[in-house]
Amino acid sequence: MFARLAEASMSLDIGTLFVIAICVTSLLGFFLLFAWMQDRVQALAWWGLAYLIGGLSGVIWRLGDAVSPPLPSYVPNVLLFIAVGMAWSAARVFHGRPVLWGAMCFGAVLWLASCWSPAFTESAASRLVISSMIVAGYTFLTATELWRERRKAVRRQWPTVFVPILHGMVFLFPVALAALSQSGGGLLSLGTGWVAVYVIEVVLYVVGAAFVVLVLAKDRTVRYYKQAATTDPLTDLLNRRGFFEACGELMGNRRLTKQPVSVLAFDLDHFKKINDTHGHQTGDATLHLFASIAKKTLRADDAIGRLGGEEFVALLPANLAEASIAAERVRKAFEKASALPGDHATATVSIGIACGLPSANVDDLTARADAALYRAKANGRNRVEAADEAVAGVAVVPAAEKSRGRAQKQRTPLTSPIPNLAVPLFGPLSAASVPASVRG
Repeated sequence: MFARLAEASMSLDIGTLFVIAICVTSLLGFFLLFAWMQDRVQALAWWGLAYLIGGLSGVIWRLGDAVSPPLPSYVPNVLLFIAVGMAWSAARVFHGRPVLWGAMCFGAVLWLASCWSPAFTESAASRLVISSMIVAGYTFLTATELWRERRKAVRRQWPTVFVPILHGMVFLFPVALAALSQSGGGLLSLGTGWVAVYVIEVVLYVVGAAFVVLVLAKDRTVRYYKQAATTDPLTDLLNRRGFFEACGELMGNRRLTKQPVSVLAFDLDHFKKINDTHGHQTGDATLHLFASIAKKTLRADDAIGRLGGEEFVALLPANLAEASIAAERVRKAFEKASALPGDHATATVSIGIACGLPSANVDDLTARADAALYRAKANGRNRVEAADEAVAGVAVVPAAEKSRGRAQKQRTPLTSPIPNLAVPLFGPLSAASVPASVRG
């Protein structure tokens, strides 16, 4: 099959194919630079320049003899290897990794050093093998950088890794053929019979790679704006909208195992007095300190948000005992951290906890946790209080009942309260109501 493909490619005009490849590569380079100017994603500039340098190497290789005086024969290859090295560096820059300048230029330096050897310049097999291995090596490095991306959403985009790997494997094919070739004539036949195949493959690769790059950049831009819309700018925690969106996902996962969830309501004690005494700048620094303590103390899969002012809330995939331990850990850590010197004020936090089934309403859980927080305020502040009863879930009406033409959607009434989990809590659990004036 490959032999037939090579024979069919002989009927194509090599010069025309090179012109098409150069034009396509250069056009995509300008397009990527334009995308960089629009989105300001630095990696797009690296990819665009890599494409333009690759196109320039093709122009010099094709028209180098027309320049007076003629350019050295190694110049096109040096530019090509710099271009593929820049493409690898672009993948590193895209994921926030530093540019390894020495490694990026290694292929070009290796080619220059090899060209000083007369045996290398006179051996077509050596030139073919070295050039193919350099291009394949950088291409595999690019695929490795993309695979190291930790976000699962990007890993599901299989062309991100598949396209460069396929390109690298294609460029390793001549190495295997050169190893099997026993004569210079066979290798010369390889070089002339497969040129068109490789030119076509390069065109397909640069188009496919540019498409993958633009998809990645668009995905990053969408995630940036989505994160900005759901993040509190002062504390870098989730805002109200982001928190409740995260709650829906977290509680959906917990419904599969029917394990309880817990809501923690936080409120910094005497925060208004901190603002009035030390100023809003100190108050903001105190809020930022608490947010950093909460993120470090709680687990990565816990949803933490700022509802407004000095009010924070967290949803934990945990029962009441585990949530109580986590809340006390946050309280102690913040009390200790705020006592240290800094631009923040010395402060404490009161915490209320409510536990319930994952089918419960998040607003109900938050209201119960808020009521427990009021009790913590009334009982002296800087303490943890838990709701007396867990919040029961709401059963879903079966689909068969919905199809009977009932005018109103039915809900199964709340079952009797779930008994509270017996755990050592911090502070009494009286159910006395507390007026709103107690908060502060």
